[in-house]
Amino acid sequence: MIKVETHKVPELKNRIRLQEYAVGIFQTIPTKSGIKKAIKKGLILVNDETTSTAKYIIGGEKIELYQSENEEVFTRLQLDLEVLFEDDYLAIIYKPAGILVSGNKFVTIANALTQNLQKSKQQDAVKPQPIHRLDYPTSGLLLIGKTSSTIIKLSALFKNKEISKTYFAITIGLMNSEAIINSPIDEKESITNYTILQTVKSERFGFLNLVKLSPKTGRKHQLRKHLLGIGNPILGDKEYFLEGKVLNGKGLYLHASILEFIHPFTKEKIYTSKELPKKFTKIFSIT
Repeated sequence: MIKVETHKVPELKNRIRLQEYAVGIFQTIPTKSGIKKAIKKGLILVNDETTSTAKYIIGGEKIELYQSENEEVFTRLQLDLEVLFEDDYLAIIYKPAGILVSGNKFVTIANALTQNLQKSKQQDAVKPQPIHRLDYPTSGLLLIGKTSSTIIKLSALFKNKEISKTYFAITIGLMNSEAIINSPIDEKESITNYTILQTVKSERFGFLNLVKLSPKTGRKHQLRKHLLGIGNPILGDKEYFLEGKVLNGKGLYLHASILEFIHPFTKEKIYTSKELPKKFTKIFSIT
């Protein structure tokens, strides 16, 4: 057998089964099912001894992952993510534009989380999971759960509208300085508040606006649909656009900039922000 990875267990508050603890500690086997298979095949050793899925980890152990010599090497995703906040329960990362949050593709944010985040020491630690979605062309902050109880609590916060999200977009055409858009989406209540921060003249588009957006609901493509619905689509949107007003080659000018909520376990107020991408500041001077 060939040794692939080694992990040193830190001090733990409570003992935990190996098959639960080992999820996320190895870059080459990120899933619980993969860990169980490796244990049963004798490819995971604890303190130089083969073990079983019933083994308890108490802290201080050396855990090694091996690979059969005739087994193909697992190809893992190489994607460095910017982590803006992280503790034992959750994380907030920056999602670049042009990457899927999750799905059947190899290159997704979900597939890159294990290698970019520290494994939680909580007993219900799981493979890190995104709590909400951002569209493929949208950049910005993404909230991640690292334990099963955190994922449940954060999902409840979203459902109860206790997580505040702020976006910035560049839109096309003249707009009112501020307004509430409440057009239903898929026959469901949908509310978006917006405020114009700056407006500039554009030879091609007439006017461009830097808009601050505060969605009060979370429908699919809500911001893009709402802005097109009032005749002011987002610059670079190739799905929700006005004829002759499509900008090619620069991507979508929509950025999830701020997340605010009360931490479900520590009860501290979390406020995380990410500055606007350079393509925004090339059009608008931001102070």
